[in-house]
Amino acid sequence: MAYRYGNRDQIQLLPKTVNEYIASDDPVRAYDTFIESLDFRDLGITLDSNKVGNSEYHPKAMLKLLVYGYSYGIRSSRKLERACHHNLSFIWLTSNLMPDHKTIAEFRRKNKEALANVLKQCARICIKLNLIEGNTLFVDGTKIRANASINKTWTRGKAQKALKHIDKRISCILTQCDTVDEAEKGSGSLVTMDEELKDQKILKSKVKNILKELQEEESFNTTDPECTSIKKGKNFYAGFNFQSTVDKKKGLILSVDVVSENNDLNQFASQINKANEISGKKCETACADCGYASTDELEKIDNQEIKVVVPSQRQVAKKEPSLFAKERFIYRDDYYLCP
Repeated sequence: MAYRYGNRDQIQLLPKTVNEYIASDDPVRAYDTFIESLDFRDLGITLDSNKVGNSEYHPKAMLKLLVYGYSYGIRSSRKLERACHHNLSFIWLTSNLMPDHKTIAEFRRKNKEALANVLKQCARICIKLNLIEGNTLFVDGTKIRANASINKTWTRGKAQKALKHIDKRISCILTQCDTVDEAEKGSGSLVTMDEELKDQKILKSKVKNILKELQEEESFNTTDPECTSIKKGKNFYAGFNFQSTVDKKKGLILSVDVVSENNDLNQFASQINKANEISGKKCETACADCGYASTDELEKIDNQEIKVVVPSQRQVAKKEPSLFAKERFIYRDDYYLCP
């Protein structure tokens, strides 16, 4: 049986161009066309070909890299850098440019708003292509974990309890210092106790600052102040509430939002209005599940003469009796008829 062997050192008379690296129907070409069609002024990115100084990577190439990477779940700037060296789709998309991870991270940091506006422009392009109608909208939310521990989340009760414990500890340390100072002997070390006293005072200052933050918020996470406490079953975790509004025609996402609330009760009106703003028209019907069933929120949309389809939580909680529930047995004379 013969084997087929490859030869890395084989020289080609007519080597492939970068454009031949991928097939003509590869999805990456759609990303390229989409980014090329965007209005970068609306995105907030300035294109200046006359800029003096060292040449920088073109914003279009950087934006293509980030958008394409994000769509495939690649968020790390180091992984994106690696993809530009090894993945043919990325090599083709960036036209063989190979920015390092610092350049990628810096571009992302400077253009956060532009990245958020990409979805808006994508939705508007879909509207022009008649892929989104904007007549019937569906809102839903999902909870995502934050890059923070729930143990770093403080509540007023937890902060006040910590302050009492710190005050008690400070009082204890001061008493020990006085005792050691008067007796000029003992196992305690004034240096050690003074250092602990200093640490406790610093901690007390931090807890007081946390209490100030908690004047308006129910909870505060010291690692990620923007996240909230999300309940799952009997447990809690630090996370965010991701909202998305979908158009009925093709199931395409019209708008997205991330909020720091652990439920959807206050989101219906704001999410529908945001989607209407992007589509440039008022929808005819707005739908959501019972998690959005807040009378005040539903009225805000109903007052705009938009049909609201949201079941009440009572309707959802009401269950149909089981097949052999006692209500289904029919009494006749001296016996019950089994359903």
